[in-house]
Order: sequence, then structure tokens, then C-alpha cells
Amino acid sequence: MKTSKHTAEHYIWGDNCDGWRLVQNPNLSIIHEQMPPHTSEVRHYHERAQQFFFILSGTATIEVNGEAVVLSAQEGVEIPALVPHQMFNNSDEPVQFLVISQPATKGDRIVVE
Repeated sequence: MKTSKHTAEHYIWGDNCDGWRLVQNPNLSIIHEQMPPHTSEVRHYHERAQQFFFILSGTATIEVNGEAVVLSAQEGVEIPALVPHQMFNNSDEPVQFLVISQPATKGDRIVVE
């Protein structure tokens, strides 16, 4: 079945960030997300899910287990389960990216203080 950002389930998260659920089942989640300039996600990890973040446009910084990784368009990073991470958009432009999670992250997120 054809999937489109324009018809996918949309939600707002964090500090006015957008998400579109392109694939959502217990074994796989693919979400197109957009972060406005100067926004961030909370630091967290997943007990079971591994994730892959892939930048479509803009520049993002993702802190992975205490180390900052700067990602530009067409770059990505894999995050294993149990590894704390946090996404930042420190730029003056929006950043758009895909988050691919296997299995899906519903009920699997632990916020790190």
C-alpha cells in the first residue's frame, strides 16, 4: 500500500516538532520527523529497539552515549538498544529526518535524568 507524508498520521512532539508515522507495526517503525531551529529531544534510551536516524535536510547533532555526532543531509547514525541518545537542532534552519526503529518503540522509552 502506498504511503505518503501527506496522508500519514501526524503528531506534535517536544518543542513544537512534527512527526509523521509512515510505517507503524510492532516489529518496525519508520517516522519522518521535523525539528524547528534551536529545538531538542529529551535524553533517553530504548530497552529493546535499535534505531537509525537519517537526515533528509538540514544539520542535526545527536549525542550518543555522551559523544556528539554532527549529521548533515544524506548522513545517518545507528543507535543500539540501551544506548542513551538525544537529538538537537542547533542550527537556524529546520532539520528533517527519518527515524527507523526495530522493533517499534511504543512503551520502550526510558528518559535519562
